[in-house]
Amino acid sequence: GRDERWSPPFRPGPLLLRLPRPVPTARPLTGTAPAALLPYVPRVPRQALAGKVTATTFALDKPFCVFDGHADATDGVWLAVAFANASATFRNPASAADIPPYQRLRAALSYMTLEMPAAAYACPEQSAAVLRVGSDTTCSAERGPASCNGPLPSPGPYRVKFLALGSRGPKAETRWSEPIVLRQGSVPATRPALPVSGRRRHPRSRGGGASPPACRPAHPVPAQLCRDPAISFFARSSYRTHHIPPAQSRPPGEGRSPPAPASPGAVAPSSC
Repeated sequence: GRDERWSPPFRPGPLLLRLPRPVPTARPLTGTAPAALLPYVPRVPRQALAGKVTATTFALDKPFCVFDGHADATDGVWLAVAFANASATFRNPASAADIPPYQRLRAALSYMTLEMPAAAYACPEQSAAVLRVGSDTTCSAERGPASCNGPLPSPGPYRVKFLALGSRGPKAETRWSEPIVLRQGSVPATRPALPVSGRRRHPRSRGGGASPPACRPAHPVPAQLCRDPAISFFARSSYRTHHIPPAQSRPPGEGRSPPAPASPGAVAPSSC
């Protein structure tokens, strides 16, 4: 007979389909990968400095040697400024086009400014100069809104941090600073207004009566000289007032012809 070998019955298994391998896509230029968090904390200079903190500005130490190895020399290092209670909700921009401008500080509660190339902060320390936040009072459209470093609108408090931004997005950032409070000017106490007299009074003579303008000479003269009827013409023509404005009426006798000599025995009228 035939040699028949036993074989197990055929049972079809699950159908396996080979799916095409996904093609890796290029990383977008505006990637949102988290930036490296650096331990540096921005701070106001500790040394004595004139105008270190004013009513609208404050100074910061430059972050020298902080971004070495974390950013290229041409990457931009920005300063983010935010109200202290809004720093926790601040989101790093994906690109330079998304930089929050100074003009929207009141609405967005934050902005970015003072862009510098990372090479400016490379080691070794190149200068002892500081950064001054809020010192630009002439922000112009030609320079762009992102470059504006305008005066701070209130005492704050504010927090700041540095952010290195490359062509593919954020690369490295520092920690937020401690709250910075600006100076507040004190309102001076109002001084009482001095009473102003609406009419200038003429000084009184020693005799108690007010001297008419014609009897007020430029240099002191005896009182009886002006009161003597016999020399009234001398008092009116030789001594004239020196402090009455021209707009006021002319003193008596000015611009008139001198009186005729008195006849013998007649009494000349007094000018006073």
